[in-house]
Amino acid sequence: MISVCLATYNGAKFIREQLLSILSQLGPRDEIIISDDGSTDRTFAIISELNDSRIRIIKHIKTTVYPRRFDYVTHNFENALRHASGEFIFLSDQDDVWLPGKVDTMQKELQNHLLVLSDCKVADASLHIIHDSYFKLNGLRTGILRNLIRNSFLGSCMAFRRELLDKALPCPRHSVPHDIWLGLLASYYGKVSYLPVPLMIYRRHEATVSASCDKSFFPFWFKIHYRIHCLTAFLKRISVR
Repeated sequence: MISVCLATYNGAKFIREQLLSILSQLGPRDEIIISDDGSTDRTFAIISELNDSRIRIIKHIKTTVYPRRFDYVTHNFENALRHASGEFIFLSDQDDVWLPGKVDTMQKELQNHLLVLSDCKVADASLHIIHDSYFKLNGLRTGILRNLIRNSFLGSCMAFRRELLDKALPCPRHSVPHDIWLGLLASYYGKVSYLPVPLMIYRRHEATVSASCDKSFFPFWFKIHYRIHCLTAFLKRISVR
């Protein structure tokens, strides 16, 4: 069984196209778990119009005020992950498009790997391709140390086996994005497959949360603090598991 964990927040503009690209690759027993962070647009209405029983919406109840926007994204994804029941878990953003064959290709790799990271194409809001390879644009790095320095783990290009959740949950309270957290733990506990095949179109637009592909807007002091915090959280987790 496959669980696709998808986080939404005011995603009405692109959510239909994304969901259709995913649903066409899933079987009748698979599921899409959507965790919503309080959308006020037509996100819910559009999802309901698809009328697909494989989609389940779980509202994310905020219990903490976090200092940065990506902290909300991380815990929104964590909420979806807590409700996933599949053996194989895929992460998805609300505004991309999965290319045909993504699920089958990554599922085959997961037979022998704990986590799979695929390449993707980068596009603008209208899906005009800007770069043919995210790996070449961002630079592909493998291993724990190199990804702490500059992260290659793009969540929407990741899939992993369920046993990784036992190591990853709960996520750190703040300042550790969910994708690098999962990637670092997978690198420590098992084998990671890096697929040089674009299996998704990564849409970049004015409302995109992450700075991937773009120049980081964080000051130098924060970048150092962020990496130290990630390393500290990682070392603390592996010492108790």
